[in-house]
Amino acid sequence: MKVPDFPEGILDLDREAAVPLSQQVYRALREAVLKGILKPGMRLPSSRKFAVDQNISRNTVNTAYELLQAERIVDVRPGAAPVVAEIVPPAGTAKIKTTKSPVRKLSARGCLLSENLRGPNWAYRHEALQPGAPALDAFPYELWARSLRRAARMVQSPDLLYLNSCGYPGLKEVLADYLASERGIRAKPNQILITSSMQAGSSALAATLADPGDTAWIEDPGYLGARTAFHGAGLTIRGMPVDAEGAMADGLLEDGDPPKLIYVTPSHHYPLGRRMSLSRRLSLIATASEVGATILEDDYDSEFLFEGRPIAALQGLAAQGEVIYLGTFSKSLLPGLRVSYLVVPEGLVEPLASVFRHTGRLANVHAQIALADFITSGHYRAHLKHIRSLYQERGNALVGTLKAELGNAVEVEFPTGNVQISLRFNEDLDDARIAVAMQKRGFSVSPLSVCYLKEKVRPGLIMGFAGATEAQIETGVQALKTILRSQSGQ
Repeated sequence: MKVPDFPEGILDLDREAAVPLSQQVYRALREAVLKGILKPGMRLPSSRKFAVDQNISRNTVNTAYELLQAERIVDVRPGAAPVVAEIVPPAGTAKIKTTKSPVRKLSARGCLLSENLRGPNWAYRHEALQPGAPALDAFPYELWARSLRRAARMVQSPDLLYLNSCGYPGLKEVLADYLASERGIRAKPNQILITSSMQAGSSALAATLADPGDTAWIEDPGYLGARTAFHGAGLTIRGMPVDAEGAMADGLLEDGDPPKLIYVTPSHHYPLGRRMSLSRRLSLIATASEVGATILEDDYDSEFLFEGRPIAALQGLAAQGEVIYLGTFSKSLLPGLRVSYLVVPEGLVEPLASVFRHTGRLANVHAQIALADFITSGHYRAHLKHIRSLYQERGNALVGTLKAELGNAVEVEFPTGNVQISLRFNEDLDDARIAVAMQKRGFSVSPLSVCYLKEKVRPGLIMGFAGATEAQIETGVQALKTILRSQSGQ
């Protein structure tokens, strides 16, 4: 029986591609069989004829046929031409319809997790004046590279395997000492869980410490990452108003369910930059103790204090384990290092460690080892000292230029810390529209109104200064000045 030629279009071999020719032949024939172009019982060319016809090696053809035979797509017998096999679906398998692809729908949980609470007007690209972005030009690349090289070269131990899924022990020990001296944190090394990001930690805590429908309190305005984590876990979110002393929880217990979680940024409130007073901190701990809630203390930008002395962390003030402390190296070093941590009460260490392990919320081991070396060598403290001074200079330059150029059109304060500022408009303007106009000019500012739970708020912008050069500040403020004039009709 004469073996028919392949229909045109089945084989289109690319001899320059990185994919081996045997894989190209295998994939092409498999697709042709699955589409019904090559039908069951059809004989295929022998490996010798196939190789001659396509000008490829016989080994290439044999490899492709072996792969097809392993998947029972063709039958290959000694001395006989390969034959396309009958592909029989397992019993009970529904017949596949190829006329139209079914629409894959998200689960209810998937819808919550994927919802974008920031909205389309948030700045998603890294450009000038982006909030929360550290200075790329101030990162000590060579010193960090030395620590990384040392970690990769010197460490050859089980730490590189599946042990220590919640953190490299050496980094935990270094962090326990550092946090005790710098932030007044009381914790043993085993109470520190290392993860890849603050978001990873927050979402894990939201899912494991509260059930769908439970209440979580967050600052209003507040950090959208925390709101996203709680929203994704199906929690009911209530806002705590923020004034000059920080978040206020007074009265919230009188007209609603008690919270399971309370999220705050007491060192530098996001996005307004205020510090929570000691009396508010003690009051919040007392409230959490009374109702059995857990406070999630995001020690946002605590490394960057330009004035006065730092106030003790909530974790160090709490006596009964009411507080879980969240820290990150995303601002003091770089977000791309993917190293953050939680300090948790001893009773939660084992269950949370299991959650982290089961959900893959793990940080790169070499980065952790390098970070431990970077801290113990003194490079981290030296880097912080350098960028504190640099960020204060850049923050003052941005605010000074805004005041000089925009005058009474805006309200803005010189930063006492942080890596961004909040600017408020003195007119009822559309801050989302203004933010988009700035983004189109290459400035990644974001609308302040998005950070509020309530609808009617005073509009403004969140503007980063840590990575801003003098030229970017000047050009950005001039762009904003032009946009505000057009928006206000002047």
